[in-house]
Amino acid sequence: MNLLFGRTISLQLRLSVAVVLSIALIVGDRYTVGGSMVRTGLNTLVSPLLYLANVPYELLNLSVQNLQTKEQLRLENEQLKEKQLMQGEQLQQLAFLLKENKELRALLGSSAREANRRLIAQVLSVHSNPYSHQVVINRGTVDGAFEGQPVIDEMGIVGQLLKVGTTTSRVILMTDTTHATPVRILRNDVRTVVEGIGKLDKMRLSHVPHSLDIRIGDVLVTSGLGGTFPEGYPVAVVTEINRDEGRPFAQVYAEPVAQLDRIRLLVLLWKQREGQS
Repeated sequence: MNLLFGRTISLQLRLSVAVVLSIALIVGDRYTVGGSMVRTGLNTLVSPLLYLANVPYELLNLSVQNLQTKEQLRLENEQLKEKQLMQGEQLQQLAFLLKENKELRALLGSSAREANRRLIAQVLSVHSNPYSHQVVINRGTVDGAFEGQPVIDEMGIVGQLLKVGTTTSRVILMTDTTHATPVRILRNDVRTVVEGIGKLDKMRLSHVPHSLDIRIGDVLVTSGLGGTFPEGYPVAVVTEINRDEGRPFAQVYAEPVAQLDRIRLLVLLWKQREGQS
């Protein structure tokens, strides 16, 4: 070997020997079994080196994929959170709209008789103290509202308009100490008057004779007398009766049907035109 590749051997000879050996290896590898075995053995020996040489690349590629995956997961997580937040807000709005729709349907269907005109109003503020039960609504003269106009909610009578402005009006609740509502007992049509005593959950029937046929649980509806409230709207339910013979009149109390402590939407009623049923 030293003589063959030494400095005394010319480059042309060394090239010729290399070419001949290469051709012999190519032919032997192609047409002999031994060549294939040698090639397989060499590949087996070299394979660990190839894997080892490829480790840095694989590690780098894996790191890049992990970083991309984490970033992608983070972005997807943020998108899902935003979507969940939006859907949560939509669900809340949907619940509110469903409740509002139910209330509006109840309001529009709460009339005992078909009125000529009805208008929905929203409560803007509440003025409630032991001496005055009033609320302010977002309707006024521009909407055709007028003083003394009856107001109801989805359950029954609420009160009437006390003062009317251009775009807002003040409603006096029927529980106000200065308000009285003509009613009749739904069970037997006996007429009486229920008045406010300054409590949102309690009213009093005025001047009830001891002999009056009235029972706990009786429903009181508007009688139509006085011309303010249309006849037949629910007002209150009798909850307490005290027949003390030492008093000139029986003490009778009732609970309003309308939810006066949580009113938000109201309905303004107009009188029926003559000839309408």
